[in-house]
Amino acid sequence: MSWGTELWDQFDNLDKHTQWGIDFLERYAKFVKERLDIEQNYAKQLRNLVKKYCPKRSKDEEPRFTSCLSFYSILNELNDYAGQREVVAEEMAHKVYGELMRYSQDLKAERKHHLQEGRKAQQYLDHCWKQMDNSKRKFERECKEAEKSQINFDRLDNDINATKSEVEKAKAQLYLRTHMADESKNEYAAQLQNFNAEQWKHFNNAIPHIFKNLQDMDERRTVKLGETYRSFAEAERRVIPIVSKCLEGMVSAAKAVDERRDASIVVESFKSGFDPPGDFPFEDFSQNLSRTGSDGTISGTPKGEREREGAPGPRPDPKHMSRTKNKLWLFGKKPKAPSLEDFSHLPPEQRRKRLQQRIDELSKELQKEMDQRDALNKMKDVYEKNPQMGDPSSLQPKISETICNMEKLRSEIHKNETWLSEVEGKQSSRGDRRHSADNHHHTPQGRESPEGSYTDDTSQEHHTPHRRPGPPQPGNPNPDPHEFDDEFDDDDPLPVIGHCKALYSFDGQNEGTLVMAEDEVLYIIEEDKGDGWTRARKQGGEEGYVPTSYVEITLEKNSKGAVTYI
Repeated sequence: MSWGTELWDQFDNLDKHTQWGIDFLERYAKFVKERLDIEQNYAKQLRNLVKKYCPKRSKDEEPRFTSCLSFYSILNELNDYAGQREVVAEEMAHKVYGELMRYSQDLKAERKHHLQEGRKAQQYLDHCWKQMDNSKRKFERECKEAEKSQINFDRLDNDINATKSEVEKAKAQLYLRTHMADESKNEYAAQLQNFNAEQWKHFNNAIPHIFKNLQDMDERRTVKLGETYRSFAEAERRVIPIVSKCLEGMVSAAKAVDERRDASIVVESFKSGFDPPGDFPFEDFSQNLSRTGSDGTISGTPKGEREREGAPGPRPDPKHMSRTKNKLWLFGKKPKAPSLEDFSHLPPEQRRKRLQQRIDELSKELQKEMDQRDALNKMKDVYEKNPQMGDPSSLQPKISETICNMEKLRSEIHKNETWLSEVEGKQSSRGDRRHSADNHHHTPQGRESPEGSYTDDTSQEHHTPHRRPGPPQPGNPNPDPHEFDDEFDDDDPLPVIGHCKALYSFDGQNEGTLVMAEDEVLYIIEEDKGDGWTRARKQGGEEGYVPTSYVEITLEKNSKGAVTYI
């Protein structure tokens, strides 16, 4: 339906309606602006959340558990999801909000132009009407004046007392008024005809044309709203495939969680390579007591039973930490040990992994230096063949520096490989001993060690087929000979405060030191005082100092001065 034919007399209402349409469009634009602000803030908060929970450690320190890796994958997918929310906000900002605001300005300008044309047409019609009305009023006045002149003339013409001059004057006045009335009538007729023509043009041409333009403008506004509604939805629908992939990635990350894999990683990360600790040896404090009865009884205890109680039995390797301060019990806390270059503060399995990792890193660096050396040599050859390209001697310092770096890296690799061989030798030696202990259930004829293991002679204790290389010894105690004499000449022997097991053999060449065989069990009578030496006593009564790093120490809880790490 056309506004021009149906609403020809509703100019004011159409004025209000078109203004309402523009206000509604701007209201919707405001809604879109608030929506995209929400999307932007949502995306920003998601990114901040991802940044907050992303690991801040170096890549080497990141946990390798599948649960952690899956969580980091979820964070990455969530970060991508936040990016899609930003895309939605950007699409709404440019294709919806920005378009609506530009179109609103155009609508306002167009509406103003059409309304101005309508008002001008109305003003011109009002002007024509006023001219016609003025001519009508003038015609009415002139007719009344002519009627008065007619009445005055008739009165004088019928009055016998009136003079001829008075009658002639009244007749002339009547003629004048009649003539003026005729002119006013003609003018009024012309103005009326003109007004009717302008009014027809106004309501049949001007107003329909203006109202049609307003109708077209309003219809375009409605269409634009429909298009922006669709763009509003398309901005959201366009990112659904990528959002779905993000969600699928999160589901895949959840499915990648493997509890068995995580459990094996825990084993790989914390496996020490040691065996559980063996039985504690029996400490016979009744050696100085007088025997009563037969030799086979001490305080009523049969000899055979006493031997069974005192014998340590099968000997598994104890859990090893090189110093008492680094002792780790099953449910205890491990004190923080200083990091050493050879990782000797770590358990063998962990030490082996760290050394292997360092060797791999050094090998990569060595390969880079070798590639750089080859490149420099090629460049030097080019300079020698084409002197205009450069001076070959200028590359010599760089080549020398590269070669020096290569030698340093080779030295480091060799040193770490030596440490690695040492660790692997210990582990293979320990495995052979465990295998041997499993296959021999009785002790053959020969000398029995303090642990109950058999060796043919002392030299075999020091030189086994799988002898573990010893660690660097601490500085020699270099004690004063008289000081050792004073200590060992005491009438009362020092009390036993714990026991230890030799991890390596020690020849005890220095004065005041004690010879010990690998895996030999000794009594501890004095702790390490910070110089790297521990005072021990053999089961035969011989006393002396042994390197603390060569033994695994276990202090008795109830012994005087003993320290237990729990």
